[in-house]
Amino acid sequence: MARAQGVSPATVQRIWDAHGLQPHRVKTFKLSKDPRFTEKLTDVVGLYLNPPDKAHDYKRNGTTTLFAALDFLQGKVFGTCLPRHRHQEFLHFLRQLDREFSRDLDLHLILDNYGTHTHPQVKAWLEKHPRFRLHFTPTGASWLNLVERWFREITEKRIRRGVFLSVKHLIAAIEGVPPGPQRESPALHLDSVRRVPSSTKSTNVEPF
Repeated sequence: MARAQGVSPATVQRIWDAHGLQPHRVKTFKLSKDPRFTEKLTDVVGLYLNPPDKAHDYKRNGTTTLFAALDFLQGKVFGTCLPRHRHQEFLHFLRQLDREFSRDLDLHLILDNYGTHTHPQVKAWLEKHPRFRLHFTPTGASWLNLVERWFREITEKRIRRGVFLSVKHLIAAIEGVPPGPQRESPALHLDSVRRVPSSTKSTNVEPF
């Protein structure tokens, strides 16, 4: 920039400082390289713009895996803690959702591309339950999933400054976070967050 404007680097730095600018800290935008990016983007955004009547959120966590569906409109959370994250546990969660919601509702699930979600047994179950409609975010584009905002809220309000002696305490802290405000364009969002209790008195949270 200094070369382009014909001034010294120090001058550019002084101007930046005067206006509180720190361009070196600006984060880059990650564009997905998924070959089906446009197709998936259109599918997910289209669901946000034209949502079904009921909407939901789903959270899946870690060594102890917490599957949870969050209904934004009603402010209700449906969840269960399971020891692992395999297709068996995912099917268990889908069956729970199937029981919780009226049979006359179609359930639109927005989720990532984790292999569990496309396991043959999961596909077979979905074929027998056509009201479940899956919408996959493009690879490297988790920002498309609105549930990421809720995960960020959990991290900021409960995890970042928390001290947890056990997974049980961690789950209790996370479940204490309010579902969030009601939304005009709800959908059933699925995503994953790993909660890994460390060997000391802290807990790390990192995306799958």
